[in-house]
Amino acid sequence: MKKILYIDLDNTLVNVQSGIDRLTNAEYSRYEKRLDEVPGIFARMEPISGAIDAFHTLARSFDTYILSMAPWGNASAWQHKLEWVQEHLGADAGGPAYKRLILSHHKHLNRGDFLVDDGSAVGADGFEGELIKFLTPLFPDWNTVTRYLLERADNSPYAAAPRRTGKRPALQGGAAFSR
Repeated sequence: MKKILYIDLDNTLVNVQSGIDRLTNAEYSRYEKRLDEVPGIFARMEPISGAIDAFHTLARSFDTYILSMAPWGNASAWQHKLEWVQEHLGADAGGPAYKRLILSHHKHLNRGDFLVDDGSAVGADGFEGELIKFLTPLFPDWNTVTRYLLERADNSPYAAAPRRTGKRPALQGGAAFSR
């Protein structure tokens, strides 16, 4: 079984500044302290250098998901994040990103081996696996992150764990259970 890898979108796969640079002066002034709430801002963003190739490379060795937070006050962000993934990582069934986008304000609830994220907000700091802090001196770019992860692609602790079958465990001593 492949190890589970989550990758954040904002400032990890997506260059957020590229969307900010495309704002009009009026949009920037109106949303100055909350730029992530500008309607349509996520549709204007470009990939970070090396991110698309890294995602495809890592998806061959890991059970890979995109784990991102969308601003609660910007409904268009939820749609545009999906559209960004479809445009840049593929929309076809069987593709490495097909139905693999998780939008959550609670990243710590996801079970896995690795999370590549540029920050520690919305539960990333409580993630049970290894948090790989992107754009830091240890992981400054996608080449470094990809090399690091590919060296760790085998021997997942989850591979040895028994899979849940959905069956209830047998009760000890023939005890009855009623609903």
